[in-house]
Amino acid sequence: MSDPEDRGCVSAYAACGCGPVRPSARTTQDGAALEAAFKALASEPRRALLRIVAANTSADGQCCPSEVCACALSDAVGLAPSTISHHMSALVNAGLVSATKRGLWVYYRLERDALARVARELTAL
Repeated sequence: MSDPEDRGCVSAYAACGCGPVRPSARTTQDGAALEAAFKALASEPRRALLRIVAANTSADGQCCPSEVCACALSDAVGLAPSTISHHMSALVNAGLVSATKRGLWVYYRLERDALARVARELTAL
């Protein structure tokens, strides 16, 4: 690719004297994880489910339960269990929530570190 100045174009940063913008360093794995998280968060039902899990789980498990049962999610948002499972699977695959199956039920826990990575990415903009 040729330089814009070679074609007689004025550089976009010539007026202010700034240099070219360089992208920040990020590993492919970090980028893929963030992309999966943002895709999962693009759905309002998933954000609603994530809010419920976050509100009902504490970091230390002291003030409230450390996990939320899938049965409680279905009651809270009024969606069919299969729809809850679909949305929670996307959140688990994105790393925002972890899941533990015990008997017939699945229990979900918020992954605060993953959510913090997403928040850091947004605040860095």
